Amino acid sequence: MENFKNCVRLIISMLLSILSVFLCGFIYMNDGSVQVWNNEPFKESPPVASLTPSSSEFVFQSEESEKVDIPLSQEAPSASEESVTVGSDSEMAIGKITEQFISTNSANLSHNNVHIKNSTGLNIDINSELSQPIKFKVQKNSEPQVLIVHTHATESYMKEDRDYYTAADATRTTDNAANMINIGNIIAERLKVGGFSVLHDTTQHDKDSYSGSYDKAEKTITEYLNKYPSIKIVIDVHRDSISLGENNKSKPTVEIDGRKAAQVMLCMGSQSGAVTGFPNWKENFRLAARFQQTMEVMYSGLARPMLLMSKKYNEHLTTGSMLLEVGTDANSISEAAYSAELVGNCLINLLNTLG
Repeated sequence: MENFKNCVRLIISMLLSILSVFLCGFIYMNDGSVQVWNNEPFKESPPVASLTPSSSEFVFQSEESEKVDIPLSQEAPSASEESVTVGSDSEMAIGKITEQFISTNSANLSHNNVHIKNSTGLNIDINSELSQPIKFKVQKNSEPQVLIVHTHATESYMKEDRDYYTAADATRTTDNAANMINIGNIIAERLKVGGFSVLHDTTQHDKDSYSGSYDKAEKTITEYLNKYPSIKIVIDVHRDSISLGENNKSKPTVEIDGRKAAQVMLCMGSQSGAVTGFPNWKENFRLAARFQQTMEVMYSGLARPMLLMSKKYNEHLTTGSMLLEVGTDANSISEAAYSAELVGNCLINLLNTLG
């Protein structure tokens, strides 16, 4: 009997040893699955033990464990990413702003302080056009002589002088203190100081859509001309936009009397190409040429070369129409406002020669 018991104990001991060796070939994973890693057919490395932050227990994770997404505020930047200062507005930049001076050397036609980028194919004799008289007189009386309008009134500027911009820097706004209405107000006030009667229309023709804004502006201008036949000059004040590629922008500036001003540009239409119904376009051109000449003499570099295009820009409505671009969307509102003052001074000088 005793031999039988010893035999049973020996058999049980042997079975326990065999079972212990067999179980060592398995490892239980966190998700309850079982992997065999010490058998020859399974070539992966064994799981690595790590200490979880929330407990003192060791858990096993294989190299194929799913990556946990980390919030952006906690994610470490990759080696290829540029470091940014935490809290700096520049971390939100989507493009660069490059300050540039656009020289009159970029013109393809120049004479006597009049510089033109002629994109029409027309032969222009600047000297001949300057010698032609302006056929209307501008009076200093109570009757409106000048109308200022804005086909694209909601065009706006940077709120401050920066070398980058973010998604928050809107290029259009209905806030008249920050868009073209503000620039028009400054020009209008300067002309009034100079003794000229001015009407400033503040209709936002592009409020709902850029498309059709010129048609809307044409209706507005026509209504003013019918109501005030004394109007001689119509100035459509815009701001430009210059892309440097890859989301980068240009801000054309010039220093005048120690202050930065946004460069301006006259944009004039003509009867050329497919444009018809604009027989008196040269009347406008002659006025614009004198205006640019005046700006160049008074504030050298304020005006970029005039752009002559095969367009109408509603300039066919009078013989004293001009489209003026004041800076770009990359210029600051203060730079554009200063330019508006200078433009007003130049207009006073020009109009005084037309009395």
